[in-house]
Amino acid sequence: MAGPVLNVNPSDRLFVLTGAGISQESGVPTFRDGGGLWRNYRIEEVASPGAWQRDPRLVWEFYSMRRQVAAQAKPNRAHAALAAWERAIGERFFLCTQNVDDLHERAGSRRLVHMHGELCKSRCDTCSRPPFPDTQLYPEQVPRCQCGGRIRPHICWFGETPFEMDAIFFQLENCTQFLAIGTSGLVEPAASFVARARGHATTIYVGPEEPGNRSAFADCYLGRAGEVLPKMFALPDQIA
Repeated sequence: MAGPVLNVNPSDRLFVLTGAGISQESGVPTFRDGGGLWRNYRIEEVASPGAWQRDPRLVWEFYSMRRQVAAQAKPNRAHAALAAWERAIGERFFLCTQNVDDLHERAGSRRLVHMHGELCKSRCDTCSRPPFPDTQLYPEQVPRCQCGGRIRPHICWFGETPFEMDAIFFQLENCTQFLAIGTSGLVEPAASFVARARGHATTIYVGPEEPGNRSAFADCYLGRAGEVLPKMFALPDQIA
């Protein structure tokens, strides 16, 4: 069978949802494998408001480790392909990522939102200071804001509301092509995005395994995103 091809016409608007699978191909662990454990802690025990109240030092130890790992990773061909698509169709492209790393940005993506936050940003847990760039490691201390509050990672933890939902729903309602890449199809609200789009958009999934919401997609292409995506939308001069 011929490889998958995504035909984007001049009137099409492309909504792309990326999940942990695309970053995993760059060596970023999902922390859901092997039972979802880190140092014998369940991820919910280090990534929730309750965890922050109980042991903020442990939370910062976990996110310092994640910052270190993400800094060593490099964008892969899937990230490059998405950045090339954005350059090709401009404002008709919208990328929503569940990932908190900056691999999309380092590949050149600009029209994107991080619905689960950004690993290299922090914010105060007390005052209204806006989130700010922060790549520091805090494995043994909890940084403090000028107001006296504690500085926390700018991450949407379990039990918190994802970011940019108004913009995401607007783009979902107006897209004509919906492409999900490397998502489990099990984590809400992202798992329901395809259901919101399928009434008016073509729905396609790309990833190494079928997602939990496979039945919601018109087409499902199994394989590594770095191998499948560059062939889907031919831009040979832009995708190395």
